[in-house]
Amino acid sequence: MKRFLLSVLASLVCLHVAADKADDRYMTYINTYSAMAVDQQEEFGIPASITLAQGLLESAAGRSTLASQGNNHFGIKCHKDWKGDTMLRDDDAPDECFRVYSSAAESFRDHSIFLTRSRYRSLFDHDVTDYASWARGLSACGYATDPNYASRLIAIIERYALYTYDSSASRHTEEMTEFILSQLRKTHPVRRVRGLHYVIAAPGDTYSSLAKEFHIKKKRLMEINDASSDHVREWQEVYLEEKLDQGPADTPWATIGEDETLHSVAQRFGMKLDALRALNPKAKDRPGQRLRLR
Repeated sequence: MKRFLLSVLASLVCLHVAADKADDRYMTYINTYSAMAVDQQEEFGIPASITLAQGLLESAAGRSTLASQGNNHFGIKCHKDWKGDTMLRDDDAPDECFRVYSSAAESFRDHSIFLTRSRYRSLFDHDVTDYASWARGLSACGYATDPNYASRLIAIIERYALYTYDSSASRHTEEMTEFILSQLRKTHPVRRVRGLHYVIAAPGDTYSSLAKEFHIKKKRLMEINDASSDHVREWQEVYLEEKLDQGPADTPWATIGEDETLHSVAQRFGMKLDALRALNPKAKDRPGQRLRLR
């Protein structure tokens, strides 16, 4: 019964969310791994929505090198207790050690075990259906250095209605259908960090589409975000007002990660690109480059 309901959920979400081809690979990932995420929720008490959102974000819907070559869907680093195979990738520093798994299933299970560490114990004080508190808790516990990590997870969960996977599997199919159709979100919630208002771009978004949604001139929106083309990176911040000249007070340094650029780092920390370049006049625009933010 549970598998049937999961199949129905995936089909419904696909029909109503994946109208744009840019969403197809995300829906494929959700269809492939949703049952696995629900299994982890039942065994460990971690919301399936959180597991799926982290997997989608950390693995770029299964396309990252870590996921495609190492079955590592959650960006989990080696740490001292890891005895298995490893892979070196640029992250918070160049050539960091990441775990390599024999299968995606092993990665999903290890992610659940990883979150049972004492560092993340406070997460389990939140209800399994409170995905927003879990997302903010992961960020507060230091799962990722990205200051907007929680916002990204929440944006993914709400766009693809992943919170439906946190609901009881015994709910009647017709009731679940009505719930999904009534709750599905199409707009971009405005968020705020360091006094700046921003939204998280979903697959298929452009500066043109976002400018139209928020009644801002496209040229102005592109200027604010130091954009040279209409394209927007998936799950990147798009600011609705002028960015700042420095990074956060508690984050003086950052590293260009895999598939990142100077521009994406500037967006991640709400900094003007020219200001970031001025602080790092000799920096190379490539992964592994360490950058001053202040």
